[in-house]
Amino acid sequence: MRGWWIVVAALGGFPIPVQAQAQVSGCTLQRSGSPTRQVLRCQDGLQLEAEPGADYALVDRDRDGRPDEVNLRNRALLIEAEPSSRGVGFQVRTPVAIAAVRGTHWAVDVAEGKTAVFVLSGRVAVRRSNARTGVELGSGEGVDVDSGRAPLTVKRWPTARANALLGRFGRQIR
Repeated sequence: MRGWWIVVAALGGFPIPVQAQAQVSGCTLQRSGSPTRQVLRCQDGLQLEAEPGADYALVDRDRDGRPDEVNLRNRALLIEAEPSSRGVGFQVRTPVAIAAVRGTHWAVDVAEGKTAVFVLSGRVAVRRSNARTGVELGSGEGVDVDSGRAPLTVKRWPTARANALLGRFGRQIR
């Protein structure tokens, strides 16, 4: 299965600057759409589409030459990743949350100290960046994460909220 997500803003491992990402593990950097977005495609099935002005870095935690994490400082990314056969899934780090692939299609949005995660299909594990446990989301579910201590609450997202996020990449839920 492949997974899609959207991410806005982020935070370890070995960072790979955007300019160097085209040399990582057979990745190629292309331009797409209007307004123009960067699209990074890697041979292992990872694809990142960056909103104009996005400031992000891939991270190679195990230093095997393949990115296994993305840290995003601002704006948005649409990410497609296949679950890893290496036993370590691809994850997205934001200032207040970590969202990890469980074989899915999903979105992550960060703004003003909050992170929202929405699952289109499949499953995503979400926890606060300073917590050991969290929640698991299924299709149509979302969670809003802040730096507080209250339990995370899984909710079914209305179509309008999901489409507002996905629309930034020219996509919509039907």
